[in-house]
Amino acid sequence: MAGLAGGCACGAVRFRLLSEPHGAGWCHCRICQLNSGSPAMAFATIPVADYHLEQGGDRIGRFASSSFGHREFCTACGTPLLMQDHGSPDTLEFSIATLDEPDRVPPAFHIFYESRIGWADAGDALPRYARFRRDSEPMA
Repeated sequence: MAGLAGGCACGAVRFRLLSEPHGAGWCHCRICQLNSGSPAMAFATIPVADYHLEQGGDRIGRFASSSFGHREFCTACGTPLLMQDHGSPDTLEFSIATLDEPDRVPPAFHIFYESRIGWADAGDALPRYARFRRDSEPMA
């Protein structure tokens, strides 16, 4: 899967992944809901060094979305691109939907499921975690 490429809705920002993403999942936290405008956001993890920005560096906006991390987005069209946890400076989580071929990176779990919007229950059998996977056991 290395070599996957993606970008924003308007095409101003383009990136390429230099290694295979891992840890793909759905996040139902309130910040992801607001950032994506949807009940959950699909993400995957990649080493910072393997997220290669090919164009649009001057179009990247950044905001502190929590006490532990920041998000980046295209300032031209608003597409959410990635989130970086300051406690894990060597990796970042990127939005799977920004890939040219998002079908190639399927989510394998749900996190912050306790924060889901009531009318948006997941319709799959993937494991669900109340908060981060490292903080909780799977929900029944």
